[in-house]
Formats: sequence, C-alpha cells, structure tokens
Amino acid sequence: MISTAVIFSALELGCIYALVALALFLSFRVLNIADMTTDGSFTLGCAVSATVALAGHPLLALPAAIYLLANKMGANLEHQILFDYIPFIVLLGALFVVTGGIHIRGDIQARPINNTLIMFVGFLLASFIGTTGAAMLTIRLLLEVNQQRKYKVHTILFFIALVANCGGVLTPLGDPPLFLLYLRGAEFGWFMNLLPEWAFVGAILLVLYLVIDYSFYYRKEQTVDIMADVHEKRPITVTGKINIIYLVGIILAVSFLNPSYIPAMGDHHAPLYVRFLREIVLVAIGLMSWFTTKKSIRLDNKYSWEPIIEVAYLFIGIFVTMTPALIYLNAHAAELGLTEPWQFYYASGFLSAFLDNSPTAVAFHTVAQGLPAASGAVLEAGIDAMLLRAIALGSVFFGAMTYIGNGPNFMVKAIAEQAGVNMPSFFGYMIKFSLVVLLPIYIVAQLIFL
Repeated sequence: MISTAVIFSALELGCIYALVALALFLSFRVLNIADMTTDGSFTLGCAVSATVALAGHPLLALPAAIYLLANKMGANLEHQILFDYIPFIVLLGALFVVTGGIHIRGDIQARPINNTLIMFVGFLLASFIGTTGAAMLTIRLLLEVNQQRKYKVHTILFFIALVANCGGVLTPLGDPPLFLLYLRGAEFGWFMNLLPEWAFVGAILLVLYLVIDYSFYYRKEQTVDIMADVHEKRPITVTGKINIIYLVGIILAVSFLNPSYIPAMGDHHAPLYVRFLREIVLVAIGLMSWFTTKKSIRLDNKYSWEPIIEVAYLFIGIFVTMTPALIYLNAHAAELGLTEPWQFYYASGFLSAFLDNSPTAVAFHTVAQGLPAASGAVLEAGIDAMLLRAIALGSVFFGAMTYIGNGPNFMVKAIAEQAGVNMPSFFGYMIKFSLVVLLPIYIVAQLIFL
C-alpha cells in the first residue's frame, strides 16, 4: 500500500521536473538542437545547494528569498504581471485574432519587383497592425506567389527583417517593446519621430533585396519554372474585410484609452475595470472578430491558437524572472557605464537579438531611469528622449538578428518550412544573413542618427 508521503513526494518531484522538461522543450523549439543547458543548470543548482547544506547553511536560499521580498520584489512582480504582462499579451492576442480573420489570396508573377512591393506593403502595415499581424497577413501571399520559384530562401530572410521587425517602429502597436515603452509613459505619437530611421533602414533593405534578387537569384531560375509562374496567375483578393474595422478599433483603443486622455486609468485607487479599460475593449474587439468572421477564412489561414499560447507562457516566465534583474538595474544603473545614446543602442540591440526584444527594452529603460538627467534634456517616458530613441531603435532593429529576437521571426520560419522552404538553422541565419547584411546597415544608421 502506497503511503500518502510517497504520493506527495512523487507529485512534488513531478512538478519540479515538469519545469525542467518545459524549459528543455522551449529551448529545443527555438534552437532546433538538443540544448542541455537547462538540464545542466538544474543539476548544477542541486550540487551547489548540497555543498551549501554540507557546509552548515541548509537554509541559505530562504534568506535570499526573504531579502528579495523585503526589497519590494513582491510589489514589483505584481506590477510586472498586472500592468506590463497582461496589457502586452492582450494586445498581441487581439491583433492575432483580428489579423487571423483576414485572408489574402492570389498568385501574381514572382518577379523581383513584385516581391519587393509585397514586402513594402507589409513594411508599411507593420507599424499599424503590429509586426506579428503584418507578417501573418502577408507571408502566405508571398509564399504562394513564389511557389514556382526554386530560389526563395533569401526572400523569406529579407521578409523577416523588413516586415517582422524593422517595419514596426512608428507606433506602439508596431512591436511589443514599443508597446511596453508606451505603457511606461512614452506618448503614442512620439514614436513618429523615428520616421527618418525607419525610412532609411527600410529603403536600404528593399533596394538591396531588389538588386540581389534581380541580378542573381532570378537569373538562376530555370526557364520551365519561370514559364509555370507566368501561366499560373490568379488575381489577389481579400476576404474577411470586416476585420479591417476591428484593426482600426484596436488602433483607436491603444491611442486614446490611456491616462493622457482618461486620467482615472492612471489612478492607483481607481477600480480595476477603469484601470484596465483598454484591455477590456481589446478583448471585446477580439471576441467580435472571432464571432463575426467566417470559419472558412480562418481555415484558409491555417489559424491555430498554438502560436499565441506559446508566446503567452513563454513571456510569463520572462516577465517573472526579469523582476529581480530590473530591481538591480534600477539600483545600479550608474555603475554600468552606459551614458550615451549609441551605447544604449548597441547594448539593447545585442541583448534583443538573444533575449527577445521586449524584456530588453524594459530593462534598458529601467537603466536609463537610474541615470541623472542632463540639464536641458528633453524627457520622454521619464528619461532623456535620445536615450529612449536609442532603446526603441536598438530593440526593434536588432530583433531581426536571430530567430528568437522577436516573436514573429519564429512563426515566419515555421510557416515557410511548412511550405517546403529549406530555411537556414539558428546559426546559419546569423552567418548567412544577419551578420553580413543587417549589422552593417544598423551600424551606418547609428553613425548617421545617433
């Protein structure tokens, strides 16, 4: 007969190892290699704990936890979850549902200029419907247009850079890190100040793609494939147009449902339904989209909840674990040696490439808050506006440096592979594209604008 102690012990160990399994699963999904870092960290932690216990300090971890709670980690964690994570995931969810109800179909000739135009449209849309929305809306059209072409990997790589990342600079809707900066006090319209950098990087990438595709890859295509592409053409059509109205509703909700227009939303003593009025409206828009859109449209889009669910549970872990780091950064910001805009640009950029750009933007905004403001400096979101500019640009642009730098990157890669495109590996993407194409452009942008 199994005792109660054995049952509870089994449940306890199961819960612990379930977290390890989840972490291993996430790292494998992201890197596509058997990364045992998590498993190794777990065993290392056990070894360290055992060593500490044998040294006569079995409860050393307990005071550390008490210390963090005593230093307002609990309050900071509550704020992170309620006022950063929930608005963040609600916005992404609303955009995901609404854009998933719009289906663009058709097949035009996959000439370099047509591919460039499709990416240009996605690049324009990204700032207003989000990089996730724009990428999901246009990637299937791009793949359908290029289905007869043999050489199309480079097209998807430029698409990731342009549509899934760089295009989303102009509004808080464009990219998650900008929305988090907006939640931290940046005005909605302030991001339009980034128009010169947005136009510069976008123009270079579009022209570069056009030149590379026209002068090299398109010329390598076999005549039989080109002729098949010419003959298999269908006009481009859009279904689910009612969701365009819902997209406008999301833009208006984010623009005007904030403390600047409704002061009560920023009142800590206001009821929760007032403080979360924007999120309530966004959820309502998402529900209206779901119930008023034909199911056939979402079936055509191969709509699934899996991507947004994966993003939700991945980011809850990120937001929780970053809380102690934010506390530390705020307390020791002056000791990090970051004072100039270009330093924030590269620091936030390189970390965005490997740690996801949303928590990175929040972290460096916290660092900037801990710095003394220069006399006469223009402030935005509580920090020097030039530092905010550098953080926003670095977080968004460098999110394209790896597959894990921004949420849409991984989704675009997965969709392209489902369509039969042999996408490069995690490191292959960096070696073949981001380090040789994107990084030089980002350096030039910094030298000109920062």
